[in-house]
Amino acid sequence: MTDPDPNDRDQASAVPEDTALDDTVRALRDHGVELLVGTALDFAGVTRSKAVPLRRLPSFVNSGMGASPSWVVFCADNGIAFTGDIGVSGDLRLRLDAAAVRPIGDGMAWGPTCYHEQSGARSALCARGRLIDQEQRVAAAGLTALMGAELEFTLVNVDGSQLEDGSWAAYGMRSVVARRAFLTDLTRALEDANVGTEQIHAEYGTDQFEVSLAPLPPVQMADTAVLTRILIGLVAARHGLAPSFSPLTFVGGSGNGMHLHLSLARDGRNLFGTGDGPHGISDEGGSAIGGVLDGLSELLAVYAGSVVSSLRLKPGSWSGAAVCWGLENREAALRFLAGTPGNPHGANIELKIVDPSANLYLAAAAFLGSALGGIERELPLPEEVVGNPAETPESARLRLDAEPSAALDRLASSALADELFGPGIVEGAVAVRRHELSAYADASLAEITAAFRLAWS
Repeated sequence: MTDPDPNDRDQASAVPEDTALDDTVRALRDHGVELLVGTALDFAGVTRSKAVPLRRLPSFVNSGMGASPSWVVFCADNGIAFTGDIGVSGDLRLRLDAAAVRPIGDGMAWGPTCYHEQSGARSALCARGRLIDQEQRVAAAGLTALMGAELEFTLVNVDGSQLEDGSWAAYGMRSVVARRAFLTDLTRALEDANVGTEQIHAEYGTDQFEVSLAPLPPVQMADTAVLTRILIGLVAARHGLAPSFSPLTFVGGSGNGMHLHLSLARDGRNLFGTGDGPHGISDEGGSAIGGVLDGLSELLAVYAGSVVSSLRLKPGSWSGAAVCWGLENREAALRFLAGTPGNPHGANIELKIVDPSANLYLAAAAFLGSALGGIERELPLPEEVVGNPAETPESARLRLDAEPSAALDRLASSALADELFGPGIVEGAVAVRRHELSAYADASLAEITAAFRLAWS
């Protein structure tokens, strides 16, 4: 398909007619779509975007839209953390995944993108591409993976200030009634976009909510979670509100997590529910748990690496600040959910330390890749921790070292991270987070939470 503007720098040379893409354009136009938005996450976890008129969908798919390599090292405060290999020169292409495009209301459609080189090859800096690679590794090993996400957020005024009407009750119906207009509008938007919402409820913190999504293949899960956050923002804006996805919205408040669930199966048999080990865990399932815990400290700066993240990772906050696993243990970094009548999706593991400042594609790739690595190395199932890890004799050994600088040092020297992501992504991700630490080294907790309150919205 030839672009109608011969002077457009994003025009492909002689891109052929694609009937399927033209059909997609017509179907979206029938939904009232005028603007097509493609998104990518940078290493700071911020959603960046390019938008085009709907008619340019084929060009967005086939040749992509231009983006400087510096896009991946944009920072949450809008700084840029250049590295030795990522600077002012060069160009990447954001190529839209046409199969994932869907209307999102207000005259817009959305789709995820991957970073590609000008040659057409996928860029080694593409976070979504790393998750695609891990999903393919799992399939090559004869396994099937499903992942789910729980997204927590806090409603605030559009200027970031706290809502003040005194109506909040943790998990309470009173809270739902107070925000019913927003919640019903959000439910409608999520259902129209077919994201697979399983639950929406008021959380513990003031004006904090959680949206739980159904399990999906890993890449599809991450795409859907990104879309869900966008829809939460769109709906909130219609109601004169904004969602804060910051790991800690206000000093003294409750932290926002982005919990990830993982189930693995071989030949239709759930590795976490059809074995002879504790709670039905198989040998391979135990190895997967061992792999995730073994890589946890090295990959912490991927799961929860922002300057705000460590403020959430505290014992007693149900954020998983202990390097251990346990049945329904909300203080453990890895919560195990057994396959029972009360768990219709079957046995799975939940990584609780992930927060919304993470690049979700990298976090999911780390979770999936470290689980597979544990299976490949035949690691043993670590001993289960029952009860509060902070109250056990081994509390000091189990406590997660969430100090940001130390976490970044571990990531920078991690052979596992290099294997999962490649050195370019590791270097860029570390540079972005070190920029945050340096820029806010002298800031108070109140100044830090205020500066990043809407950074991931």
